[in-house]
Parts: sequence; structure tokens; C-alpha cells
Amino acid sequence: MKRDWWKYLSGILLLYAIIGGFIVDVPESMIMETMRNLFYHVGMWFGMFAMLITGFIYSLRYLRKFNETEDIVAVEAVNVGLMFGFLGIFTGMIWANFTWGSPWVKDPKLNGAAVGLFIYTAYMILRGSIDDVQKRAKVAAVYNIFAFFLWIVFVLILPKLAGDSIHPGNDSPPVLPMHLYPAMRLIFYPAMIGWILLGFWIMQIRVRIRKIQMLIEQ
Repeated sequence: MKRDWWKYLSGILLLYAIIGGFIVDVPESMIMETMRNLFYHVGMWFGMFAMLITGFIYSLRYLRKFNETEDIVAVEAVNVGLMFGFLGIFTGMIWANFTWGSPWVKDPKLNGAAVGLFIYTAYMILRGSIDDVQKRAKVAAVYNIFAFFLWIVFVLILPKLAGDSIHPGNDSPPVLPMHLYPAMRLIFYPAMIGWILLGFWIMQIRVRIRKIQMLIEQ
């Protein structure tokens, strides 16, 4: 029970974010009440980044010791990261439809995010195409490491170099969380922590399920 404190914390923080996100006062702007999506859309992307970083680290660890558990954690971290990524894209499209009048616009940040998700989707397809367990783990680990660097390039570097993104966060100086209204920061920071902890919680459950499946198959 004591070891699961962070799971309860995740639930409490997300419940707080959901309730607080709907009742907190937001500043008047062109996007009006849709600004509340900040606590959910951005939170999912924070969770995604945490999972992709975890997958990257565990792929490196696998290539060092070739421990099968490291490979399991890596693939499940990517699985959860993809889930958050596609949910982030979906909530972003809803937000974009209100803000820009279309669920998808020609924008380097949006296109970069889509390419990044396709790169990680290819990682899952690659794993499914190799039958040998050890070979699959080694090839997937190498691909996952390169995929992470490509993700950084397509999502963070290239959109910044393009310089013509209408997506928030590409400003100079950039719009940072500390620039939010104080009342919104009180919701934003707990929400980000809650989404990240939820990602690790789901990943842990998926790792346990995969280990049980492996024991059954033996």
C-alpha cells in the first residue's frame, strides 16, 4: 500500500485538474473558454514525453545487459506514449477547430508531431514483423534509440527552425507555464504531474500483463 502512494496521488491530481480546469477563471482571449483544454491536451503530451524518454532509457539499458525485462519496459513505455500522443493529437484537433476554424492546418509543429507519431508507429510494426525474441528486442532497441532522436528533431528542432508556426509555444520569447495567470498555474502544474504519473501507472500495469502472458506461453 505504501509503495502505491504515487498512484493515489495521480488520481487525486487528475481529479483536481478535471474539476479545477472547468471552474477556474480564464483570461478573455480569441480562443475563449477553449483555453481550458490546456490542462488536458498539454498534459497528455507531457505524459507522452515522459513515456518516450523512459522507452529510450530502457532501450539503452537493454543493449547494455540484454535483460528481457528492460525490453518489456521499453516497448510498453512506447505503447503508452503512443496512446497519449494520439489522444493529444485528437484533443489538439478539437482545440484547433475552435481556434483556427479547421481541425488540421498546414503548420510545421502539427506536421512534425504527426511524423513523430508515425515513426513510433513504425517501431511497433517492426517489432511485430520479427519472430525471434532476442533479435526482435535488439533491433527494436536500436530503432527506438534512433526514433527518439528523430522525434526530437521533428517535434522540437525543425518547427523552431521553420519559424512560421502558429502553434502556441513557438514564440520568441516562448510562452512558458510561468507566464500563465496565477490561478491557471495552480491547475496546470498539478495536472502535468498527474498525467505523467498516470502514464507510469498504465505502463506498470501493461508490463505486468506482458510478463504474465510470457509465463503462460512458456
